[in-house]
Formats: sequence, structure tokens, C-alpha cells
Amino acid sequence: MVTRVMVTGAAGRIGRAVLALLAERGIETNALVLEDPGDLTARLVITGDAADPKTVRAALDGADAVIHLAAIPSPLHHGAGEVFGGNTLATFTVLEEAGRAGIRRAALASSFGVTGLPWTDEPHPHPAYLPVDEAMPAQVADAYGLSKQTDELTARTMARCHHMSVICLRYPFVGGIDERLRARADQLTADPAAGARELWTYLEVRDAARAALLALGVPGPGAHTVHLCAPETLVPFPTEELLRRYHPATPLRRPLPGRTAPIDTTAARRLLGFTAGHLLDV
Repeated sequence: MVTRVMVTGAAGRIGRAVLALLAERGIETNALVLEDPGDLTARLVITGDAADPKTVRAALDGADAVIHLAAIPSPLHHGAGEVFGGNTLATFTVLEEAGRAGIRRAALASSFGVTGLPWTDEPHPHPAYLPVDEAMPAQVADAYGLSKQTDELTARTMARCHHMSVICLRYPFVGGIDERLRARADQLTADPAAGARELWTYLEVRDAARAALLALGVPGPGAHTVHLCAPETLVPFPTEELLRRYHPATPLRRPLPGRTAPIDTTAARRLLGFTAGHLLDV
């Protein structure tokens, strides 16, 4: 049982939900943020770059687990070198310093973007098969997806080097039910093509936080990667109808009745005991 967790990116959407959940469970937190917003519910707030070893060491004070969320979240608003270099160095530094400090449990925010589908320059990318699972070949052509591929490789290396448990959580589109998810659902209902790259999937932010906490309960050593999403899509259309329209040549490995999300979350259920509980009423 962890007693104090160091959370990077603690002022972000998932980070704030993680802090709230840990406080609810009576688990102390250290927050590492670029700038202190002044309202974080953490025992300790350290400001600075997660890629800086000295800053990370300060943020790890007293912690026995890490949830690493800090990252540039897309390739759209920063240069490719900044996205790749910043994300990968931060992940390396956080896990390396945690391992050196004797911490043996870590959760890492990966992304559905690791598949390459959301950001490739190809106008109409298609998955190799459906539903998507952790073994599906990636088709990354962007710095963000490459950074997440590298983060997952770093996780495996650090698990071996420091005998850690590191769980990489492949988050889809994440938001709160009453704001970001509702707006996204309305957008994709009006224009389903806009969701074809991400397969119309989502995860409510409280579920994203709960998955991260569950990941800290996985014993090590070892690194594992899991896809996460709500069991149904964001749009009021049958999934197989959408797939026939937008991914017509992609093999379907099993039926996806109704609005079933075309991402296989079996690994998350098996390893974490996780299923999404906060669902948008579409």
C-alpha cells in the first residue's frame, strides 16, 4: 500500500483528478508542476521541469510511488524536437530518479497516440485490425507518438534496471462529463469523420485518475502497457456501421455490437482490475 505519491503534471486535467482521488483515499501527495497555480491539494508543491534531476529529487521527498503525467500533449503547438526531447527526457529523469531513490512503483501516462493514428500526415489512416490492442503494429509519423513509444521503452528499461513495476496507461481523449466530453460528443455526432482517427473513444477524467492509482498496486518487477477507454463510444451510431464507413478494409477480429468501443481493454481489466465507471449519456 502506497502512502505518499509524487505526481508530475499535477496541475493538469488528469493531475488534478489524481490529487483529488488520493486525498479522498487518505494518501499524501507531492506535486511537481512547471508553475504553482496556488490551489493544489498536495502536501508538497515543487515547481520546475520534470526533466531536471535536481527538481525531481526534491519532488520525490518522502514518496514511495510515482504517477508521471507531465508531457507536451500533442505535436501541434511545439516544435518536433521540443515535443520528443522534452517528453522523453522527463520520463527518463522521473523514472531514473525514482529508481535511485528506492521507489519501486510507478504509473506513466502513455497515449492512444502511440498507435500513430491521431497525428499521422496520412489523410485517412486505418488501424491494422480492430479492436485495437496493445500488440497492434504502430504507424507513428509524428514526434508525439514517437515520444510515447520511447516512453514505453524507457519504462521497460527502468523496470529491469531498478526492479520496478511501471505501468504505461494508454489514455484516449480524456475529459469531464459536463464539459469537454459533452462538447466532443456533440462535435463527433455532427461530424463522425472527425473521430475516425481516435475511433470515437474517450475516458472520463475520474476514471483516468482511478486507473493511475490502480496501476500502483501492480507488483513488480516488470513493465506493462494497457489501453484504457469507456466501453462505448462518444457517438449515437452503431460501431460496426462507423467502421464500415470510415475503416472499410480493416479486418474485424470480433463483433462489436451496438456502440461498443473498438479498443480492447482486456489487459486493463486483467492487470489493474479496471473498468470505466463514469459514462457519458449519449
